[in-house]
Amino acid sequence: MMASFMSYFGGRRDAKQTSRNAIVTLRQQLQMIDKKEEYLQKKIDEELKKAKTNAVANKAAATAALRRKKATEQELERLQGTRFQLEMQVNTLEAATFNAETMAAMKQAGGALKDIHNNFSIAKVDETMAEIQEQTQLANEVSEAISANNYAGVEIDEDELKAELAEIEQDELNERLMGADHVPLHQPAGPSKVEDRWQPAAEDDDEEAQLKELQAALTM
Repeated sequence: MMASFMSYFGGRRDAKQTSRNAIVTLRQQLQMIDKKEEYLQKKIDEELKKAKTNAVANKAAATAALRRKKATEQELERLQGTRFQLEMQVNTLEAATFNAETMAAMKQAGGALKDIHNNFSIAKVDETMAEIQEQTQLANEVSEAISANNYAGVEIDEDELKAELAEIEQDELNERLMGADHVPLHQPAGPSKVEDRWQPAAEDDDEEAQLKELQAALTM
């Protein structure tokens, strides 16, 4: 009871919950209006039916029925005006609630961004990027130094290297020419055909050697 009393006189209230409660109440009221409109429309139809029934036989009754019908129509019209106002309030509250929730979400997101960027500044970002670039350049220089000429510090005469290379090249050419001089001018005898099969020429050489040995033995 005390909470309700304080709330009524401007005590601290939850705006979101208050808005939701109001929307629920308005929708309940709209449901009641639906039922009442249905009742009034039914009453209008009944009075019109009575007027038609008594239009010839009892004009007084027909006139009274039309008056009641007219009054009911005016009541229905006022009720429809009330419906329109309630629907506008519901739409307004729902839009306001949606906007409030959207603003709350945006505010929360803004606070999160502020917390993230609290320790950031353009100067710090530039400084960090400069440090990264410096370290990257240093790493590249170290890699180049490691992969550089392993003979650094050794004095080498380039002209002497060229002369030695030319000498080695000439020696290689001479060896190739000497090898070409020892190449036989004719090809070794090809295979011979014995008993319809090709036999290597080495067999003929063996026979010739045996014949020479036999001749030498006879002359002794």
